This record gives sequence, C-alpha cells and structure tokens, in this order.
Amino acid sequence: MGDELAAHYGEDLVEASRLSRSPHGRLELLRTRELVRRELTPGTLQVLDVGGGTGVHAAWLAGDGHRVHLVDVVPSHVRAAAALPGVTAEEGDARRLTAPDASVDVVLLLGPLYHLVEAEDRARALAEARRVLRPGGLVAAAGISRYLSLMAAGADGTLDEAMRDSVRRVIDTGCYDAHVGFVTTHFHGAEELSKEVSRAGFVDVAVYGVEGPSWPALDAAGDDAFGALCDAALRAARLVERDPHLVHASAHLLAMGRAPAL
Repeated sequence: MGDELAAHYGEDLVEASRLSRSPHGRLELLRTRELVRRELTPGTLQVLDVGGGTGVHAAWLAGDGHRVHLVDVVPSHVRAAAALPGVTAEEGDARRLTAPDASVDVVLLLGPLYHLVEAEDRARALAEARRVLRPGGLVAAAGISRYLSLMAAGADGTLDEAMRDSVRRVIDTGCYDAHVGFVTTHFHGAEELSKEVSRAGFVDVAVYGVEGPSWPALDAAGDDAFGALCDAALRAARLVERDPHLVHASAHLLAMGRAPAL
C-alpha cells in the first residue's frame, strides 16, 4: 500500500491543497473540523492523526492547543507535517502503530480506511486505533460514500455508457476501480462503516454525512461563488447529517465512536 500511495501522491505535496483547491474540498474541511471539534472533550488532548497526509487536520488541532502526532506512509507527507508548529510526525502503517497501549485520547483515521481495500486490513487498522486509545477515547474514521462517483460524474457531465458498469459496481460492492481518477480504493456504505467500527470494540458509534447534499452544486458554481453559497450548504449538511435517506449524498462519511470506559 505504501509504495502505491507514495507513487500516487508523489513529491509535489498535492495532498496539501486537496481540501482547499475545490469548493467541495473546502466544505469537507469545514465540516470535518466541525464534527471532530464537537466530540472532543475539554482540555489538552493527545491526538494521533493516522494517515494524516501533510497535516491539514493536525495543523488546526495543534492550533487549538492539542498535542498532535501524525503517522503517514508517504515520506514527503511526513516531512511536511513535521515542519508544522506543535506537530510531530513519523512514517508508519495504520495496521501497525508504534504508539503504546492506551496512550492517546483521540485517533483520527481520515484516510486509511478507504485506502485499505481488504476488509481484514481495515479491521487491523481499527483494532490498532482501539489498542492505543485510552478508555473513553475518541476515534474518528472516514469513509468515501459509495455514491460519490455517481454524484460527481452525473453532475459534471462525464457519466457515459462506458462508465456505467463501473459506477454500478462501486454502488453495489464498494470496489472502486479508479474510473473517475484517484487510486483503487474501497467506498463505504454508512451501515457498513458503522459495523466495521463497532466490530473493533468501539461503542456509541454514529455515522455522519460530512458535506451534505449541496457539494456538487458548489463545484458547479465555482470558486467565486463559494462565499455566497457556503453557509446554506453547511446548514443543509447539518440538517441531514444522520438522515438515513440522505447520508450517502455526502461525498464522505465520518464514523465517531468511543473506546469503552473502564
């Protein structure tokens, strides 16, 4: 997995701009930050950002006063993250963390679960998150909606007959074959993501739609319209963030759960 991701992301740090270079990326950042902050307990927390890329989320968490350590498989990401104020970083694998048992308050898995295409690998990553969390600690695990490529390609005019079977396959199975770019990944259903997190031993698991139903419209409107449309898009996302009929209208899902308290 590490070699494939290093080849995909390369040395140009394109991941650093992923959440700022498009309207839906900016919406994703705002909503992810909002959802995670909502669940953080008061005080200074030890946060382990697993698969944290160049440190986009680590930066705001450190800015909030938390102690953040980032783990990523891509060397250029680790170097970029380690240069951020208040952030430490190391190369590593979500399935084999170096952190001791019960040593952190929060584990972010905002990328690994969709890059780990085999269910057993996702289970290992979640088990590792459970191992390193203190009792009552928070896990935030992201998935990509199975309907992402349908919504993206249907909205931008690229969904044609040649793509039809690939889109149907990812909706039915979660197996994404890179038909709209990106690398081969696993796309989740909300119930599937909830079950995976619960099976790892987490309790009080809830799955949220991150961007809500308005993100394709933001992309269609373009960057110049983002300021005028953002507040309404955020309100729409909040209104249906747990709605079973609309949760998959988000491009990303976010599962939140707790390590059992003693």
